[in-house]
This record gives sequence, structure tokens and C-alpha cells, in this order.
Amino acid sequence: MKKEKYLKGLIYIVVVVLLNVAGATLFFRADLTKNKVYSLSDASIEAVKNLSEPLTINVFFSEDLPAPHNTTEKYLADLLEEYALNANRYFNFRFYPIGGDIETNPTSKRNAELAGSYGIRPVSIQMVESDEVKVKTAYMGLVVIHGDLIERIPAITSTEGLEYKLTMAMMKLGNKISTLLSLDGKIEADLYLSRSMAEVAPLMGLKDLHDLPNRVEAAVTKISRRSYDRLTFNRFDPQTTEEKQTLAERYGVLQLGWPDLSGGKIKAGSGIIGMVMRYGDKSVTIPILEVNRIPLFGTQYKLMTDQEMEEAVGGAVESLIDINEKVGYLTSNGTAPRFDRNPANPMAPGTSALNNFSATLSRNYAVSDVDLKADGIPEDINSLIIAGAKETFTDYDLFRIDQALMAGKNVAVFVDAFKEMQNPNPQMAFMQPSTYTPVRTGLDKLLAHYGVRVQSAYIMDENCYKQNLPRRMGGGQQNVYFAPIIENDTINHDIPFMNNIKGLVTLKAAPVIVDEKTVTEQNLSAATLFSTSERSWLKERNISLNPMFLKPPTDAASFASRPVAAMVEGSFTSYFKGKPIPEKPAPATPEGEEAKQPENKAAAISQAGAVIEHGKPARLIVVGSLDMLTNSLFDEQGESANATFVMNLMDGLNGREGIAVMRSKKQRFNPIDKVPDSVKTPVKAFNIVGLPLIVALFGMAVYFKRQSRRKTIRAMFQ
Repeated sequence: MKKEKYLKGLIYIVVVVLLNVAGATLFFRADLTKNKVYSLSDASIEAVKNLSEPLTINVFFSEDLPAPHNTTEKYLADLLEEYALNANRYFNFRFYPIGGDIETNPTSKRNAELAGSYGIRPVSIQMVESDEVKVKTAYMGLVVIHGDLIERIPAITSTEGLEYKLTMAMMKLGNKISTLLSLDGKIEADLYLSRSMAEVAPLMGLKDLHDLPNRVEAAVTKISRRSYDRLTFNRFDPQTTEEKQTLAERYGVLQLGWPDLSGGKIKAGSGIIGMVMRYGDKSVTIPILEVNRIPLFGTQYKLMTDQEMEEAVGGAVESLIDINEKVGYLTSNGTAPRFDRNPANPMAPGTSALNNFSATLSRNYAVSDVDLKADGIPEDINSLIIAGAKETFTDYDLFRIDQALMAGKNVAVFVDAFKEMQNPNPQMAFMQPSTYTPVRTGLDKLLAHYGVRVQSAYIMDENCYKQNLPRRMGGGQQNVYFAPIIENDTINHDIPFMNNIKGLVTLKAAPVIVDEKTVTEQNLSAATLFSTSERSWLKERNISLNPMFLKPPTDAASFASRPVAAMVEGSFTSYFKGKPIPEKPAPATPEGEEAKQPENKAAAISQAGAVIEHGKPARLIVVGSLDMLTNSLFDEQGESANATFVMNLMDGLNGREGIAVMRSKKQRFNPIDKVPDSVKTPVKAFNIVGLPLIVALFGMAVYFKRQSRRKTIRAMFQ
């Protein structure tokens, strides 16, 4: 029996070992999260499944990192394993650990030097040790190598959006390779350095200026080798005043001037120093000399380091060749400028500026400015953004937009329904607040033809942003009714790029109404993207956006849910079907000159087929709030729910819905579903009274069962 017991124990151990061995090779994974947070998105799987050249990811991480950074490396390793499981044979990754004293540990020193060669530098992180907050430097980055190109993620301090960053880096490299190989000609890297600069360089603290051409050429050569030898280096020595002035005006190259110096040993003169990258008719200026004016210390000059120069040249190459898909942004007709400054603080953008949106958009797309008054809409853009137009669209302007939509280009319109006229006297602003007049641009008739109507009104909502009041104003919270909060149940999750959006905040929004009859007549499909709550109402006249003067209406019939954004898609019918092509407005005549009417000998010639009457499949999205793009609602990092919605919308317009799903599947903003009061009270009562009562009843049942068992046993032995 003793031998049998040992044998059974040995068999159990063998079975457990075999099960673990089988589990290491034969296993499956199940992601039970709703948004599949721990599974790769379809876009990520496609990115690694269709690799045609080797792609390697080298990860550089310090060992023994404090929490929460110690879990970041583990998450990254699991994520790369997931990529490897879905990839073809061209995908590889490797971890290079860096630990202990780098100077005394040969392996760590070699890995740190390799990381530095890729531009991965250590970052500073905080850690608590022996009740003290200390700062530690650590390597937490990776580099993606595809062909001759590299893409860095220098600091991975969080797992937030890590899959998105990795997949976008891989896709970016793939696009860059195909674009570089298809270039017609080479990218010119021109260094402009006047010979006269050598005389004043020692006075500027630039003792190594003479070596600058060699350093720039080395940086260009290094980037060229990584870019399939598509760069060529040129050096120029501008000497005449006209040359220097032309370069300063055309490219913004830094021009310096000086009087007689060092007792007349250095004669008065001027010089040019700067670098220009050119391809075709596009150019990017690289300021290789940095000028800093520091109080008490005066003006200081600093040349770019070799690493900074390589990064600047690489970034300029990407800007010149447009590796991302092109998006057009309308700059005419009084639209909101993409970049703006705060008049009160010129060093910082205002809350009504579009700087954050524009910067985030430029990281994902190649943005082209579109001027309807000049060149019209380029053929190579995929979509067009019209943001807050204030000036009238001529029929010819509308014709250009209409024909772009007919050609299959998608259009996104962000409406600013009213023009605000502020009181020029800030001291009287409280007594005489801003006035609001409806914006009439003529674009509304074009939208109405496609089945979308924007109402001239602001939506107010009881379910809105709550402003915390200071103590001097009594404290508490004040409802900002013109800033409705969009709940999860009023968001249309049937649309893929809206699927993971759980909540939004709007500001000064106008109702966007879909005309079902018009949509049906044109065989289009339409959907509302999101709406306000049932406790919202409209403010159409006598508008004042001072929260102190806004009150909900007393009439219950005034309350209803209002749509804020809508999408119409399909093959549109042209607004100009059966109409002649509108005349292009004549150029403005200079003041004092008489307009001359040229003889039009071709007026008698008729045209046919010049208007596309039935278009290719396209999408039109109308959002009733321009403020969705402003800095007040679009954060600088582009990670808020509002920013995610806007960028998902852009992805939806450009056929990248897989990217949109990947970006938004791990949302920080995940509010719980609202429960009505009629449900809350019974649930609370059950939790407070019901659960203890159930436990007590269960305990009593167990007690009586044991008593019955005792009686039964006692009766058996009596």
C-alpha cells in the first residue's frame, strides 16, 4: 500500500508536468473585455500579416523598474508576442535589457550604446524608496526597423494607446518606403553659409562653425542611406546683398548683420546661415543656428547637434514627400484658421484656436490648404474640411465643392451657426454682452440639397457641464446650459468609427436635421451620429451665453432630444444637375482703375458633360459645433473623448475605420450607464436590507438542517 501511494503521487506529478508542457504549445486565448482591449485590432493584424520585407522591433528597457513602469515592459512583451502570432515570417522583435552599473556591465553598456545609436535616450522617472521620492534615469523605448528606414518611440511611459503607436509606426514606414521608391528625382538639401560668417563666429561662441558643412553633409548622407539614396547635398555661399535678401524672404533663412567690431579689425557686414530642403515646388527650412536672447546674459548662439540635425533632416523628408494620405482644409470663405494665437498672450494659443486639432491632424495626414478663390480643390486629396465658414460662398464656390463630392471626395462641415460681435469695451461687457447674428454663407442650400439642414439656433441642455463657482460668488456649481454633455445612450454605436465613443461634450451646438424625404429620393443613407438629452431646448433669438441669465423654459413641450451631428453617404446627385456651370467671379479691379470687359468669343460654344450629375460613392458629415475642434474641447495630446471622436471621424472619411476602432478601443472616459431613480431606490434598499436578510435566512436554514441531522443520528442509536 505504501508503494502504491508513492506511485500515485509520482503519476500525479507526471500528469501535471505533461499538462503544463501541452499548455505551452497547445493553448488558446479569450479576450472577455467588451472593446477587445487585450486583443489586436484588425488593422494591426493586417499591418504585420502583409509584410513584404523584414521588419524588426528592438526594445530597450532598464531592469528593476519601479511600479507602475515594471508592468509596462511586461505589457509590451505580451503585445509583441500577439503581433508575432498573427504576423508572417518577416516580423521579428528582440529585447535589449539594460541593468546595473552600465559602465561596469559590458552587456548593458553595449545595449545602451546601441540604443543611443538609434536615438533612444534615457528618461527620468520618479520612484519612492525608503520613504523618499527619488529620480532615476531609465531606458524605456523602442525602434522599428523596416528596410533601410527606422521609426522611434523614444519613451514608453504608459501602456495607453501603445498598440496604436506601434501599428501606426509600421504603417508609416511601409508608406514611406513606397513613396521614396516612387520619387521622380532627388530631394535637395541646400546649406546656405556665407563665408563672411567665419570672421564673427568666434565672437558668437561658434568656434566649430568651420566644420558645419562637413557635419551637415554627414547628416544628410546618413539619412540618404536610410532613404534609398534619395537625398543630395549642396552647399552655397551667398555673398551679394541681393542674394541674402532673396533667401531671407523666400525661405526664411536666418540673416545676420554686424557693425565694425574688434576695433575695426572686423569690418561691418552681413551673412546667411541656414538649410533648406526642397522637392518639386515644396520646401522646408531648417534653422541650424538657434538664437536665444537671455536677460542679463545677452544674446547666445547655438548650432544644432548631430542628433538634432539628423532628426530635423528626417522630419523634413517626411514633410516633403507626403507619406500620409492627403486631407484638404478650406482656408477661404472666412473659415477658422488652423493655427492662431491668443491676443492677450501671444506666446500661447487661445481656447478658441484650432492648434491642438491641427497638430494632431498633421501627425496622421498630409494637410493641404484649399483656397476656392485661387486654385480650387486639388485632385489628390481624399477629403475636405470646412470649419466655421463665415463669408458667402459664390455659386462657383459651391460648384467646386459639389463637383468634389461628385468625384468621390468626402466632406466634413463643422458649423458655427452664429457670428459673435463682442463689446469692444471689456469694462462694459457685463452690461452690454456680445450680440449673435445668424451666419448666412449660402452653403446651407447645398447641404439642404443633400438632405441635411442646420437650424439657426443654439442647443441648451439641463444635462450640461457644471461650472464650479468661486467662494466670492457663493460657491457651488452653475449650469452651463450651452455646453451639453452627450451621454452614451444618445450616441450611434452602429457606425464603426463611433463604436467605442462613450460620451462627449459639445459647446455652442446647432441642431443638424436629416431630411429623410430628400435622402430617400436620392437613394442615399443617413444616420445621426449623436444627440443631446431629452431635457434640451433651443435658443433662436435674443441669445445671451451668460450662464447667470440662462434658465430652462417652463413649457414641457419645449424639451426634446436634438441631433448635433449627422452623416449622409452614397452616390449623390449634383446640386447643379441640369443647370449651366456658374460663372467664375472676375478678379478684383485695383482701386482707381476701370473694369474692362474682355471680348468673349467663345460664349456661343455650348458645353455638355462638364458637370458630373451623379457622383461616385462619398460621405458628407455635418457637425453643428465648430468648438469640437477648438482647444477648449480638443486636448493637446489628442487623447480625450472629444479628440478621439474628431480623429475617428477623419479616419472614417478617409477609409481608415480600422484605425479608428483601434484608437478608441481603450477609452479613458468610460462612464457607467445612468439608472433612473425608480430603479436606484429598490436597488439601494435591497443592498442595505435585502442582502443581510438573505444571509440571515440562509444561516437559519443551515442551523435547522443541522438540528434535524442531529435528531436523525440520535434516533438511529437509541
